[in-house]
Amino acid sequence: MRPMDSRKLLLLVTTALLLTISLAPGAAALRQTAPAPAAAAPEYGPAKGTLVIVGGGATEGTGIVEKFIDLGGGANGKFVIVPTAGGNRNADGSLIKYDEEPTLRTWKARGLKNVAMLHTADPKVADTEEFAKVLRDATAVWFNGGRQWNIVDSYAGTLTYREFHKVLERGGVVGGSSAGATIQGDYLVRGDTSGPNVMMTEEKNHQKGFEFVRKVAIDQHINARLRWDDLIPVIRKYPNLLGIGLSEGTAIIVKGDTFDVMGKWKVAVHDNTRLYQPWEKPYYVLGAGDVYDMKARKVVKYADGTTPARGRGLPVMPRR
Repeated sequence: MRPMDSRKLLLLVTTALLLTISLAPGAAALRQTAPAPAAAAPEYGPAKGTLVIVGGGATEGTGIVEKFIDLGGGANGKFVIVPTAGGNRNADGSLIKYDEEPTLRTWKARGLKNVAMLHTADPKVADTEEFAKVLRDATAVWFNGGRQWNIVDSYAGTLTYREFHKVLERGGVVGGSSAGATIQGDYLVRGDTSGPNVMMTEEKNHQKGFEFVRKVAIDQHINARLRWDDLIPVIRKYPNLLGIGLSEGTAIIVKGDTFDVMGKWKVAVHDNTRLYQPWEKPYYVLGAGDVYDMKARKVVKYADGTTPARGRGLPVMPRR
């Protein structure tokens, strides 16, 4: 037999063998059970876990805190409360002392059985296993309000900071209000130690949040303190960022790249990739029940259950 004929014969035999295997009983089942491609990791929010980001103020009647507690495992979850934004030092330089009982009183009144306070003004302490171990099996962390740069000074770059992120990696929840909202973003607005009216500080160590949600700058109290427009220069300088301004008693519940609006009032979304008309503010406003995709930069669903139709979801002026 000529060499060419041998190669043809080998090809025919191989083809027949592959065809027989593909038609054999169970082959279809094997094809069906092949693992599906892994889903892409979120670009903005956590891959696991949930964020509850509140714009400050009272939340009674909104269900926001109840939602946080439920996500943290309910009464039997392990909750850690961080009051550090309230201040590290007094005006004379002395350390501010936090008493656990008043700090945890309202949480215990809600029926939590396992709740602890976590605070230090010393990042060296925050970098120790002894201090951070309370977070090892925590299911929920809450950051109180105050000034966000205090949280940075105490925990940025430490073991405690890494353990905060691991709470989310285990599927837990991180929440916070006011300063406890802004710290959850990427770029840290109002991080200047001179006062909260400076949106973009020149203090290098106070320009970065904790990045629980990435590529986002978060502002709070936008309604009561008339801060609706305050993110405009931030997004103009950093057009890659998404700006999120939160009203009091209002929260976004972040899972992956999407968030739901919850609470009393409105959320202003500053998106520099959108085309705005000359008469419009360069942001648009969402209300309770609306669902937003940060990656796609669009509304996914409105509170009434409808999806965006042609002409809806355009920027609107906020109602004051």
